[in-house]
Amino acid sequence: MTQPQPPKAPESETPETGPIATLQAAPQTIPGGRMDWSLRRPDAQAVAELVRTERVPILVARLLVNRGFEAGKAVREHLQPQLTRLHDPFLLPNMRAATQRLTRALRDGETILVHGDYDVDGVTGTTLLMRLFRLLGGKAVWHIPNRLTDGYSFGAHSVERARECGATVVVSVDNGTSAGETIQDLLDAGVDTIVTDHHEAPLGALPNATAIVNPKLPDSTYPFRELCGAAVAFKLAWGMCQEISGASRVREDLRQYLVDAMSYVAIATVCDVVPLVDENRILAHYGLRTLAQSSFPGVVSLLKRCKLSDRKLSAEDVGFQIGPRINASGRLGSAAQAVELLLADDVESADRLAQVLDDLNEERRRIERELVVQAMAAAEHFSDAERYPVLVIAGQGWHQGVIGIVASRLVDAFDRPALVIGLDGDEGRGSARSVPGFSVLEAMHGGRSHMLRYGGHSQAAGCEVRADEVDALREAICQRARSIVADSSDDKRPLVIDTEIPLEQLTPTLMHQIDRLEPFGTDNADPILTAQDVRLSEPARIIGKDRTHLMLQVRQGSQVFKALGFGMADREPELRMGKRIDIAFTPRWNTFRGQTKLELLLRDLRTEA
Repeated sequence: MTQPQPPKAPESETPETGPIATLQAAPQTIPGGRMDWSLRRPDAQAVAELVRTERVPILVARLLVNRGFEAGKAVREHLQPQLTRLHDPFLLPNMRAATQRLTRALRDGETILVHGDYDVDGVTGTTLLMRLFRLLGGKAVWHIPNRLTDGYSFGAHSVERARECGATVVVSVDNGTSAGETIQDLLDAGVDTIVTDHHEAPLGALPNATAIVNPKLPDSTYPFRELCGAAVAFKLAWGMCQEISGASRVREDLRQYLVDAMSYVAIATVCDVVPLVDENRILAHYGLRTLAQSSFPGVVSLLKRCKLSDRKLSAEDVGFQIGPRINASGRLGSAAQAVELLLADDVESADRLAQVLDDLNEERRRIERELVVQAMAAAEHFSDAERYPVLVIAGQGWHQGVIGIVASRLVDAFDRPALVIGLDGDEGRGSARSVPGFSVLEAMHGGRSHMLRYGGHSQAAGCEVRADEVDALREAICQRARSIVADSSDDKRPLVIDTEIPLEQLTPTLMHQIDRLEPFGTDNADPILTAQDVRLSEPARIIGKDRTHLMLQVRQGSQVFKALGFGMADREPELRMGKRIDIAFTPRWNTFRGQTKLELLLRDLRTEA
């Protein structure tokens, strides 16, 4: 089971000069604040070569070396993503069979059911396929499972929906590789299934589908495995456009469709937390541009509701503003409103649906806040980190659509992996999140006999469990966790810092060069920098509706920056005027009321004793 989840010229500085010229080898561990700071030491020769050949500032060269790049073709492709480097969709397994069956369905007037999933990946992939079939004049309907009543992926609801709409072909998005039983039921009912998915294949036989288009199939030779579900659906759409055009160069209306569809793919690529390298980097890079310029009424209304209109978009904008609103619909039950919004073709409907998603997101936040309070109280009963290295807590009536978010809050608060279970009578569903370097899934293996089913990966997992097994499950998971690593909960979480920089060197010109590394995400991490010996230019302030965030004005020489620390309000007592502060931060642009300024996002801080 897979549980859904969790802005010029180079500087003149050379590698032999500047604040960290001696950092060349292994990371240097230095005393930090709440975390253990580890300062990277990029190879000086590799940095110098990048400065010379790619004409980038030394700081950007250090960031690139820290991410595994050296001078040559790969780094140029990273700095200059090109659509021509996207892989041929027909390299994906079974693509030809999929496009031929769908072409026949369109030609013969068959009804096609697009079967998505209730998260951002499934919603956006469903939308892009629906838009293609409508453009081609096909008869297509869509179906998204209800998280609370249907659960994840295919099930009896899939067969019922296919019969209800008279579909003879089902196309899945972001699910189906493990749905052998239901796909056979569909086949027995005279319905062919085409699976587009990106999850790992199950052990044993694959479903009896007309085609399974998945880069992770055991026999796949596709050059890149890490596409999200919507990207695989996009590849199917691209293959369909070639099939219908009768050539690899598609006709103009279909080319424009593919450009527009990349906006949906960018949303999914960011929100599904796939590695932002190779094809994903290209799709996200161009998709974010397309998203900002989209003419789709639903996208325009959503951007307006997020206060992101008429500006360049970043992965952070998608991950923290757009994605949560789309996800809110599915988290609280049905993702129908999210699909309807993205498919809306008139402004009035789009504005209304964008308001609905905004209201649902506020409701999700309210439920989350209430549940966090209850979960924190429950977690206090398991405060002994040695005995309970993994927090396993449960509660009757806890909303199963937000337990994953609540688990993340517990991880942040207790610096331990957490499994949060929402019980509904005799049974419940749980969602787990972990700390870096610890596999919560491995710990859950220890409790396999106490769960109805479970699955996931090292940092996020899910399960179904009977209420009367929760206590035994906790003991079994904690026993397994203790055997994996001793005293892990006593260690500070590591914070890997790219480089040190005096604040006077952090200019808009340099920031525009850093922007060339965007979009940031998995395997292309946001830069984390440190500035040493800064001072407050005014007293620290606690901000936010719930008074949990910290706002500073930090000064070094004549340079002053606003620095925001989310969830860091408890650090305010450490901060006093005139007192030395070392900060770890990520530089970022902030646009407010039409004004864009360079600010600092705090990761950690330390003060003199």
